[in-house]
Amino acid sequence: MHGAARADRLVVGFAPGLSVSPAVRAFTRTHPDIEIELLHLNWYEKGEALRDGRADVGFLRRPFDEGGIHTIPVGSEPKVVCLPTTHPLASRRRLTLAALDGETILDFHARRTATVEEKLELVAAGRGIALLPRSVARSYSRPDLANRPVTDVPPTEICLAVLEARRDGHVDDFLTTATHALSEHRP
Repeated sequence: MHGAARADRLVVGFAPGLSVSPAVRAFTRTHPDIEIELLHLNWYEKGEALRDGRADVGFLRRPFDEGGIHTIPVGSEPKVVCLPTTHPLASRRRLTLAALDGETILDFHARRTATVEEKLELVAAGRGIALLPRSVARSYSRPDLANRPVTDVPPTEICLAVLEARRDGHVDDFLTTATHALSEHRP
């Protein structure tokens, strides 16, 4: 167990593309004695990292298994479609789901990918396209890929998460500080 082992440390897990640094800076200003450790989480381990003790707090995107987890919404972000620059749809400024009909969408129609990097390599190789949160697409920008807004896809909800049973002073202080800092700093 990472986070629960020491009272002077918090482990904050975060999803790809999300920047938790505004919350960490704000919390550190008021709690300089608490060490913050950051833990990058893959898409498939969001809730599990809280449950198995690797993370005390999560900065996550929905959906994930929220059983036993308290969440605090802090924003949302639009989705984009990631395509090879050579794809016929890459020349359009925006797209709709209807325009993507018949395309192989990774993690929906095609095989599940383990990492963002793997997904983007498959897209670049022409093995499919991907729907991504905008912040992920920006974080993993590549010259061989084009990212276009999809206008009729619901935005991805972003939240802070903590085990319902894991509520102590430092965790609650971090949640309060982070809610304010992250609500102001949108991806």
